[in-house]
Amino acid sequence: MNELVAVLVAVAAAITFGASDVIEQRATHEVAERKLLDPRLFADLLATRLWVIGIAVDISASGLQAVALHFGPLSLVQPTLVCDLLFAAVMAAAVARRRPDRVMAAGVLCCTGGLALFQAAARPTGGKVTVSPTVLIPLGVFLAAAIGICPIVARFSPKKGLPLATAFACGAVFGVTAFLLKEITQTIGRGFSPPSQQWPLYAFIILEPLGFLLNQNAFQESTLIAPVLAIRTVVDPLVAIGIGLLFLNERIASRPVDIAAEAAGLAIMTVGVYALAHRSPQLTARQTAPTRTRPAPSQEREDNSLHVKIRSAMAWTASFGGSHSC
Repeated sequence: MNELVAVLVAVAAAITFGASDVIEQRATHEVAERKLLDPRLFADLLATRLWVIGIAVDISASGLQAVALHFGPLSLVQPTLVCDLLFAAVMAAAVARRRPDRVMAAGVLCCTGGLALFQAAARPTGGKVTVSPTVLIPLGVFLAAAIGICPIVARFSPKKGLPLATAFACGAVFGVTAFLLKEITQTIGRGFSPPSQQWPLYAFIILEPLGFLLNQNAFQESTLIAPVLAIRTVVDPLVAIGIGLLFLNERIASRPVDIAAEAAGLAIMTVGVYALAHRSPQLTARQTAPTRTRPAPSQEREDNSLHVKIRSAMAWTASFGGSHSC
């Protein structure tokens, strides 16, 4: 019964997350681009009313996610939330008054079919309710490595490699914050005496803004919107599943035939995610955003030279006309 509640609430959360994506991405490209993890991006976006509305919807979705995680394991809830991309693509098409095409239809079928195959084969079941705060050590090392590689990649491939590395780091952070959110649902009722028992809340408060900044940076810096979105969307549940299996003693079917079916389900779901990413609101926002092109330096010098010549000719004509009248 708990698993059914978790799935239903997770689907509701996916719909709400999809709506927030549509709203936020219509506002994200209205602000100036910022460097990686620049906190000034918060101030820029807070000044955009539409983005604030999107964040309010996003918070509501996070509340539904917390309820789903309270009733079900990470391995069940987080893969289900991949459907937020499905709902976002459909909503973006409806807002733009575009009819669904073959790419969207294939994405919807692969995403839902792959998810159903994985869940049917894996049959996730719950494990531990809470864990020791020492779990933050290996998780912190993992996130430090995922984020730390971004500046290294930026030195060699700032246009293509950096957005993809940032998307991976963002998905990793979101997977860890999902684990922390699940822990918060178990510890928040115990109060703050002693305060140390609310360590999941403190870690969540630190990581959630970090994930947000990585997410915005990945989309602002990149023209590879579809791969960036696909990487972020797929890495999130994979990290969450790994945490559930390693630290929460969650269980999924482990017979060879089950493992093969689970891998096939995840692969089909990934194909669907990539297809849907090409119809996502993020990509639509980038394609419909007005482009502001700046002339090349040589063209600027040529234009300035022409302006100088015209002004000189006008001044000479005026002086000639004045002397002639005298």
